[in-house]
This record gives sequence, C-alpha cells and structure tokens, in this order.
Amino acid sequence: MPSFDTVCEPDMVEVKNAVENTAKEIGTRFDFKGTSAAIELKDKEITLLGDADFQLQQVDEILRNKLAKRNVDVRFLDKGPVAKVGGDKVKQVVKVKNGIATEDGKKIQKLIKESKLKIQASIQGDAVRVTGTKRDDLQAAMALLRKEMTDLPLSFDNFRD
Repeated sequence: MPSFDTVCEPDMVEVKNAVENTAKEIGTRFDFKGTSAAIELKDKEITLLGDADFQLQQVDEILRNKLAKRNVDVRFLDKGPVAKVGGDKVKQVVKVKNGIATEDGKKIQKLIKESKLKIQASIQGDAVRVTGTKRDDLQAAMALLRKEMTDLPLSFDNFRD
C-alpha cells in the first residue's frame, strides 16, 4: 500500500553553517565593532546577544538572510521573548522547530479526513504517515497539505509504492 511521511525537519548542518557565517559577518561589520553583538548555536537553540533591541533585530536579519541563501525555511525559527542580561545588554533565544507538534498533527489528520480522498493519516511520533490505495490520491494529499498548512515548513519523506 503506497504511503509517505509528512515531517517538519530542518537541515541542521545548513543551520549551523548559517549561524557561523552570521557570527563571521558580525565580527567584520563596522557598526558592530566594540559592541557585545554575538550569536551562538547550542543543540536546537540559537542565542542572539546585543547591546539593544535594535542590534538584536540587525543580528536576526543577518541570520535570516544567511538561512535563505542556504535554502533553509525561516518558518523553522520560533522567536522567544527579549530578555535583559546584566546592565544594558539584551538576549533572545530562537528555537529551531523540529518535528510536528501534536495539535498540528491533528490538524493535518482532520484536513486529510475532510478532503474526501481515499487515504488515511496516522500520527507517529513527530511525523504524520499518510497511506492510500492510489499514488494519485497521495500526490493530491501532498498538494493539499502544501496549500493549506502554510504556517509549517512541511516536507514529505519515505514515499513508498
């Protein structure tokens, strides 16, 4: 029975390279000289540091440009609140989304059920497996998910016949 998995996984190697390129640009840009502007990646969390909110926005903009150049969807980034750190410095933690949350999985499942296609969707951990009898129905489901779930950067793996 044909099937595929709907997943939400960034290419972490490209994310790491984008963070490193951003750090390199921060080190060479004239407007960041003598400031505490910095960026670092630990596991799936990117920490932005700066002297003011304006600097954080600049660092974030550089990061987004670098991610876009490396074909990483910026919808993977989940910004946290801006927090004050000792003195006048500020920091912001940006989480890199990985996997489909249960509520989003349920939305996908409901969307497929309402589509009247002869396919089934089941939540398996942080992925949603879609099975059906015809390949055309599965391809229609992929098109439907791409069109309806615009807030998630979905990709489709393990397409099997």
